[in-house]
Amino acid sequence: MTALMGVLPLLLAGTAVNMKVLTLVTVLYVLAIGYLGFRSYKTTKTSTDYLLAGRNIHPYVMAISYGATFISTSAIIGFGGVAANLGLGLLWLTFLNIFVGIFIAFVLFGKRTRRMGHNLDAHTFAEFLGRRFQSRFIQMFAGAVIFILMPLYAAAVLRGGAEFIKATFAVDLGVATFVFALIVAAYVVAGGLRGVMFTDALQGSIMFVGMLLLLVMTYAKVGGFTGGHEALTALAPQMPEDLQKGGMIGWTAMPKLASPIWYSLVTTIILGVGIGVIAQPQLAVRFMTVKSGRELNRAVLVGGIFILAMTGIAFIVGALSNVYFWNLEGKIAIDAAAGNVDQVIPLYINSAMPGWFVVIFMLTLLSAAMSTMSSQFHTMGTAIGRDLFEEGIRKGRDKGVQSILVTRIGIIVAFAVTLALALWMPGSIVAAATAVFFGVAAVAFLPAYIGGLFCRRITRAGAIAGMTSGFALAILWLAFIHAKNAGFLGICQLLFKKATLGTLPWTVIDPLVVALPISTLVTIVVSLMTKAPDAAHLDRCMAGVGRCKSAPAPLPVEAGAR
Repeated sequence: MTALMGVLPLLLAGTAVNMKVLTLVTVLYVLAIGYLGFRSYKTTKTSTDYLLAGRNIHPYVMAISYGATFISTSAIIGFGGVAANLGLGLLWLTFLNIFVGIFIAFVLFGKRTRRMGHNLDAHTFAEFLGRRFQSRFIQMFAGAVIFILMPLYAAAVLRGGAEFIKATFAVDLGVATFVFALIVAAYVVAGGLRGVMFTDALQGSIMFVGMLLLLVMTYAKVGGFTGGHEALTALAPQMPEDLQKGGMIGWTAMPKLASPIWYSLVTTIILGVGIGVIAQPQLAVRFMTVKSGRELNRAVLVGGIFILAMTGIAFIVGALSNVYFWNLEGKIAIDAAAGNVDQVIPLYINSAMPGWFVVIFMLTLLSAAMSTMSSQFHTMGTAIGRDLFEEGIRKGRDKGVQSILVTRIGIIVAFAVTLALALWMPGSIVAAATAVFFGVAAVAFLPAYIGGLFCRRITRAGAIAGMTSGFALAILWLAFIHAKNAGFLGICQLLFKKATLGTLPWTVIDPLVVALPISTLVTIVVSLMTKAPDAAHLDRCMAGVGRCKSAPAPLPVEAGAR
């Protein structure tokens, strides 16, 4: 800390990035992260410590960890760049993030998840669903979905952070990607979820300060709050022709109702991410790390303010970057970034901000990417180790004996897969990859998750039918109907010699809008057609949850699982 305070005057006095100072600050930051990872390693003794941080996390740490995990380079780099294209309509996503992702998630879902997870002794989100419905298949299926799809989301986060490191340090993208991922994987492997959450708290605090400074300095660059937004409104005639044809009428207004861009913005970005957050495995497991529901109540305000600062500022700055680049170069942001939306924010920061702020924002971005990636690596590792290996290969035998070792191996596997995807994926995909994972996770998990928490009548067969049908329909829609993703995957072109089998507006409607209602309906109908769950098991699940205040002494949770 003393060394860092000595560096700050140099940063504040500089007008350009001093590479020695930049390197020193980065090294100090990595050392701080390494120290927290080491402390977590020393205090991690059991599988509960490694998988759930000992179930005794402070509410501030939980709230900041939840928010920092939720907000990554996908929000700052990816969605900030999208806001440069699609404007301030993305602020509706900020509203949903706070109302659904924080208030509803913490107050309605969080308390029940924490209590039921404790009753079931569940250590992962997939294990929570599997034990709630007494189904080993559900745990394995959920673990497989996480391991198959989350690497794409993690790779998008990794790519966003690596792009900024490349632009700031002028290093090769491959080198930046590998070193960045290796640092994150190292402290996750060592400290487990305890290490993840304590480093998240530090990283989230850095992110909060960095984003507030970014907002203030951006308004100073574009003529203040009123002047900046008036200038952005006045830029409407400069809207590119392809955006106008898609339905855009300006950066301070929503696209034309029912236009292709309106469908894409509302169904994929706003609803896909805004609703999908509830079913995110790496976030839901946070609810099981605190001691009581009271801690979740205390975390709501902290989490809401944090999400407002992160997403709201990213979207506002992304949109206002058009004003800056127009005043500087006579170009809008996407043209200045040569058509790559993932380059808009890095280019804006390195072009518009003084050198000392580039250092601070680099730490902000590193923190955003590392906090999300660490949770993703941990979630993928537990999916491989606990959900697939212990339940699939070992079939529940010797549970807990090898959990930490196998999970660490799983994290290393997840690191390798994510790194390969990050190096392979093209530019301008950060926001899209994030939205795909959020949407598919919601379709696959949300009906069973909600039913398991709030309804005693949802059966094992209903949960399985809803999860599998929803997942299958979402994947088919992405591969054959949704134009952007179908074109990227190329499966439809290979099989049918067409980029997509759909027609407007279906080709721009997100799979969530179609598949989530169907998977919900399938879950309900199959549940009503099959035998009601065992009442004694439900009482054990819901002890202390809702109207069920007590329960018989718990039996082994594996009883009846299949």
